Amino acid sequence: MVQQTGKEKGVLRSLDWWTIIIYLALLTFGWVSVCGASYSYGDTDIFSLDTRSGMQIVWIGTSIVLGFILLMLDDRYYDMFAFIIFGVMLVLLFGTIFNPHTIKGSRSWLVLGPLRLQPAEFAKFATALALAKLMSIYGFNIQKWKHFLGALVVVVVPMLFIVLQRETGSALVYVAFFLMFYREGMPGSILFTGVAMVIYFVVGIRYADTMIAYTPTSVGKFSVLLLIQLFSAGLVRVYCNDHKDFLRILLPCLGIALVVMLFTLFVIPFDVFYIELLVCVLMMGYLVWRSLATRIRNYLWIALFALGSVIFFNLADYVLNNVMEPHQRVRINVLLGLEEDLKGAGYNVHQSEIAIGSGGLEGKGFLNGTQTKLKFVPEQDTDFIFCTVGEEEGFVGSASVLLLFLALILRLIYLSERQPNRFGRVYGYCVLSIFLFHVFINVGMVLGLTPVIGIPLPFFSYGGSSLWGFTFLLFIFLRIDASRNMIRA
Repeated sequence: MVQQTGKEKGVLRSLDWWTIIIYLALLTFGWVSVCGASYSYGDTDIFSLDTRSGMQIVWIGTSIVLGFILLMLDDRYYDMFAFIIFGVMLVLLFGTIFNPHTIKGSRSWLVLGPLRLQPAEFAKFATALALAKLMSIYGFNIQKWKHFLGALVVVVVPMLFIVLQRETGSALVYVAFFLMFYREGMPGSILFTGVAMVIYFVVGIRYADTMIAYTPTSVGKFSVLLLIQLFSAGLVRVYCNDHKDFLRILLPCLGIALVVMLFTLFVIPFDVFYIELLVCVLMMGYLVWRSLATRIRNYLWIALFALGSVIFFNLADYVLNNVMEPHQRVRINVLLGLEEDLKGAGYNVHQSEIAIGSGGLEGKGFLNGTQTKLKFVPEQDTDFIFCTVGEEEGFVGSASVLLLFLALILRLIYLSERQPNRFGRVYGYCVLSIFLFHVFINVGMVLGLTPVIGIPLPFFSYGGSSLWGFTFLLFIFLRIDASRNMIRA
C-alpha cells in the first residue's frame, strides 16, 4: 500500500503542469468564443443548457473529468491495449459507413440510441497509439520498406474508411502523421515528393488556362514540366552527390527551355509543352543509364520521381474535374482564384474575412460582434469559430490565441524529445502533428489561405466529440510523460 501511494504521488509530481495550464487557457478562450458565436440578441442566460454556450460548459467539464481519469490509469495500459483500441475504432469507422447519420452536412456521425459520436475524432488517438506500438517493436526501422509500408497501412486504413464516409477533410488530417515519420527517420525525399506534388497541382491548375504571350503554350503546363526538371537536378545534387551530373541535367534543361521560348515568341508560335515533355523523357532515360553505369540506385529513384511527377500532373486535372465532389471542386477553384463565388462556396470565407477585418486591433468586445451576432457566417461556432475571435477580440486576441497554440506545440516538442523510449516519443510527435495540422488548416481556411475542408479548431469549436477526441490525444501523452522517470519492477 505504501508503494502504491508513492507511485501516485510520483505521477502527480511528474505531470507537466505548464501543458495543463495551456490546455485550461485554451478551453477558457474557446468557451468565450462559443458564447460570442452562438449568442443571439435577446438571449438572457448564456449558461442555460438550452444554449450552445451552456452545453459547451458540460462538454468542457466532462473533458476535464475524462482527462483526470486518463491520468489515473496505468500508462502501460496504453501500450498493452494499443492495437485493441485501434481495432475497436476501425470497427466503429467501418460501421459508420453503413449506418451514416447526417448532422449539419457531416456523414461521419454514428448514432446508437441516445448516443451520438464521431468515431473519426477518436480514431486519431487510436491511430497514434497503434503507430507508437508498431514503431516501438524491437528491430523496427522506418527506412526498411517493409516496415515503412506496415506503418503506412496503419495510417491509410482509417483514412480510407473516413473517405468512404464522404469526409475528405477529416481524412486529410492523417497526412499529419508524415511529420512524425520524418522525425523518426523517413527519408526527406518522400516528404519533398509530397510537397512537390502540391506545388505541381497548384501551379498546374491555377495557370492551366493562362497562355504565354500570344502562343498556345500554357503557363501552368510549361512551369510544371520545368519544375520537374529542376527538382530532379536538385535531387541528383543532394542524393547522388554528383555536381557534374547536376550541371549535365540543369544546364541543358534551362538552355532548351530558353531556346524554345524565344523561338515560339519571336519566330513561329507553337505549343512548347511537347518539347518540354520530350526533355523530361530524355532526362529520365539519362538517369536510368547513370543508374546502370554507376550502380547507384538513387539515380533510378530520381527517374521514378520524375516519371511519377509527369503522371501526377497529367492526372491532376482529371481528378479535379471527375473524381472530386462538385463542392470540393468549387472550393479549390475559389481558393486558387479561378472562381469568385461569394454567394456559394466562397461565402463562408468572404464573411469570415469581413468579420476578422472589422475587429481591428482590440476587437468589438465580448458579445458585441455584428457579423457573428447577425449570423452572417455559417458554422461560426464550429469550423469558422476563429472569425469570432478576430471580430470580438481583434488582432490582440487573435494573436494571443495563436501564441497559446504555439506554446502548446513547442511544449509538446519538448516533452516528446525527453521521452526515454520510442513509444512515448512517437506518440508525442503524433499528437503535436495532429494539433499543428488542425490549427494551420483551420486558421488558414478562415483567412482564405487554405481550402475549406471542414475540420475543427482544437478546444475552440463547439461539440463534444471534437473536444473529447483532443482531450484523449493530449492527456494520454501527459500520462505517458509523467511515467518517464519511474522504475519498473
